[in-house]
This record gives sequence, C-alpha cells and structure tokens, in this order.
Amino acid sequence: MVSTTSPPTRRAGFWPLLLCWVIVALDGFDLVVLGTVIPTLLSTKDLGFDPAAATAVATAGLVGVGVGALTVGPLADRYGRRLCLLLCVTVFSLLTLAIVIAPNVFVFGLLRVLAGLALGACLPVAIAYVTDLMPSERAGKATTLTMTGYHAGAVLTALLAIAVIPEWRVLFVIGGVAGLVTVPLIRLALPEARRERTAAPRPTVRRLVERRYVTISIGVWVASFMGLLLVYGLNTWLPQLMRDAGYGSTDSLGLLLTLNAGAVTGLIVAGIVADKAGTKRVAVTWFAIAAALLAVLSVRMDEVTMLYAAVFVTGVFVFSAQVLVYAFITQLYPPEIRGTALGFAAGIGRLGAILGPAVTGTLVTLGLAYPGGFYVFAATALLGAAALSFIPARAPAPATEAAPAQV
Repeated sequence: MVSTTSPPTRRAGFWPLLLCWVIVALDGFDLVVLGTVIPTLLSTKDLGFDPAAATAVATAGLVGVGVGALTVGPLADRYGRRLCLLLCVTVFSLLTLAIVIAPNVFVFGLLRVLAGLALGACLPVAIAYVTDLMPSERAGKATTLTMTGYHAGAVLTALLAIAVIPEWRVLFVIGGVAGLVTVPLIRLALPEARRERTAAPRPTVRRLVERRYVTISIGVWVASFMGLLLVYGLNTWLPQLMRDAGYGSTDSLGLLLTLNAGAVTGLIVAGIVADKAGTKRVAVTWFAIAAALLAVLSVRMDEVTMLYAAVFVTGVFVFSAQVLVYAFITQLYPPEIRGTALGFAAGIGRLGAILGPAVTGTLVTLGLAYPGGFYVFAATALLGAAALSFIPARAPAPATEAAPAQV
C-alpha cells in the first residue's frame, strides 16, 4: 500500500501555494544568513571565529542539509509531505533560535548541523507538493515561482543584515520566530492527505537508477551539484570576496542583496520561458550565460552603477539555472517518486553546496579568492550546462503510468 491523495488542484487554492513559498523562503534565509554574519564574526572574533572556523561551520551546516534532503525526501513520498513539512519546520526553527545562546564555535556549528538536517527536506518536499497541485504544462512556472521564495528570503535576510549588523544574533532570532509562526499555519492550511490503495510501485531509491532513469539521474545530480556549488559559494562568501576586491563593507552586503534580487527576477522570467521553449534548452542556456557573467565579475569595476548592474544580471541567470534543474526533474519522473527524485537531486546537490563554501573559504584563507573564486564559479557553470546536455528532453515513460503520490 502506498499513501496517495486525490488530485488536489481544485481544492488546494491560494494558501497551500503561499505556505510552500514561505517554507522555501526559510531555506533562503538559511542560504545567506551565515554569509551576512561571517565578516562580523571574523572581524570581532566573537565565539572564537577565524577563517578556518567559518569555513568549517559553513561546511558542517551544509552536510546536515544534504543528509536531511537524502533521507527525509523518500520518507515524505511514503508517509506524507504535509507531516514532513510540519515536523521539519518546527525542528529547524527551534534550533535556529538556540544559536543565539551558543557559547562557542563548536556549539554554533553543531546547532547549524542539526538545524540543517530538518531544513534539508523542506525545499524538495515543498516543490514536490506544488508540482502535484499544478498541471504538467505549468510545471516550470510553478517551480520557479515557488523558488522565488528562496531568494526573497535571501533578499530579506540581506536587508535585515544591513540594518542590524553587527548585532548578528538578531538575525537568528528573526529566522527562528518566522519559522515558528509558520508551523500552525501549515497545520491549518495545508490539506490533509488521505490514504488509498493503489497499484503504483512503492517509492524506493532504487527506481532512480533503473535503466530508463539512470542517465537522467546522473545528469540531474551533476547539474544540481554544480548549481548548488554556485548558489552557496556565492551567497556564503560574496561579501568577503568583494571586500578582498577593495569594496567597502556596506557595498559588499548591498551586492549580496542585489545578487538575490536578480535571482527573484530571473526565476519569474525563467519559468515562463522554460514552459514555452522547453525546460532543458533554457536550463542549458542559462548555465552557459551564467558562466560568462561570472567570468566578467573577475574584473574590478570602479563604476558603481555598472558593478551593481553586473551583479544583478549574474543573479538573474545563476540562480534560476539551478532552479530549472528542479523544474526539469518534475517533468522527468512519475509522481510517486517525484519527492524522492527531488530529494536526491537536492541532497547530492548539497555536496556541491558544501564544496562551494569550502573551496572559496580556502581561497580566502590563502588570499586568492579574488579574482580566482570567480574563475572557479565560471567553470562550474559550464560543467552544469554540459551535464544537462546529455539528458533527454522528455520523460522516458508516460506520466499516466503511475498514480498520483501523497501530498
């Protein structure tokens, strides 16, 4: 027996979609919060932070997120996405609040790891939920619009950081409280799943590497790895990279804000274009353009307007390229393993998220981050484009072969 629901499109309405957007926004908060506080923690040496400790904490937190995505995503397909979201948001919020009272680097890092375990499942499960609500011809737009929450959360966090830094603990209070406020709304507004008997195959990880899916799985895993390396590497270290390039502290945070504002714009555009021109074609093109723009950022720009424009346009393409990978996944796998497929892509992608801050942090420690970091990012984007090029543009089997999965 597999847990499923009847198609929820007609009854779901506005609130479930909005709540999924908010849940993804919490992931966006987590994406940039460490990047916004690292310069302050390094300059004040609060809790004993130094560049090596900052790199270790950033890496450890992402390990937690990756493990969470790999393990909880398949469980959500089997036992229900609503329950998964409810539990994971609660745990993440409480542990984020606890960071405020961390006495040292070790406890700070441990709390980030444990919070990451809960947070890791939220994004892929929310996307799977939204995809089940929408018709297939709107999958690209549905996914990218939901993911605007990811970067809206990042933009808001960057804005808050500009307002409250050097009081870095305030950011974790705001993030934790925002999550706790969301919990009762999830319970009230997300529709309950109902169980019914179905002939659909039981969702298992093994299905992702069946002959019909193995090329697809390898391709999207590599692309997700490269995409999240870019997303997390840039968001964690961009303020410090720009400081190393000679820009001021305020400019550095402003550029992080601009990068994520570009991401929100790019997501809106990318989903519309992908539904019309084909998700694979647009995703490959987006990765290639991102590579060129990242290379351009290696050149120091004295004209402020040009600099902010370049960072904004880079955000348009870099982050929507990664999200288009998720949109592509929802079109390539049947509904009963969609959450598992998204969870594994996100989980393996988090290995890239771990490598990005780690490599960039090492370059910062060695004094080589600018311009070398941008060359590394440009090469990464090209590898993402190459990985997607080998994937077929259409699913290998009709979507109607399986019953809808549980929401």
